[in-house]
Amino acid sequence: MNLLVLCTGNSARSILAEALWESLSGEQLTAYSAGSKPTGSPNAYALSILRRHGLKAEGLRSKSWSEFEGEDAPEIDVVITVCDSAASEACPIWPGAPVRAHWGLPDPATAPDGPQAEAAFEATFQALKSRIQACLAAGLMTADPKDRLAILCAAHEGASS
Repeated sequence: MNLLVLCTGNSARSILAEALWESLSGEQLTAYSAGSKPTGSPNAYALSILRRHGLKAEGLRSKSWSEFEGEDAPEIDVVITVCDSAASEACPIWPGAPVRAHWGLPDPATAPDGPQAEAAFEATFQALKSRIQACLAAGLMTADPKDRLAILCAAHEGASS
């Protein structure tokens, strides 16, 4: 299964989600992240949080969602937007007609540097981790494609309540 996480800048939330999906799903899934207006590099706090939790941060990069268009792009099964602005943008047509879900989260990159930013990134990391674990526990990897949206929505709703 191929999963793409979208955010406008592809520097914080989507980077965290990409690393978490890769780590928690094992070999069952390939996770990607991208942005409509990528910043060019991952946020330093995002990379720090990943390392603090023992996740791989090397090789993560801020990239455009245009890398996932066209014939040479991997066929995407699931697209998750993690910021409201990316969710409201007109997305490209993805090969494979993936299931789409929205997991809106506050942008931790807007927090002031220092302890507030660290706390904001930690909260975002934990929210994403909880949702991803719920999806995996509900069988997202083996679910029929028509059932994937319900699993993704339930994980979002469960984490939000």
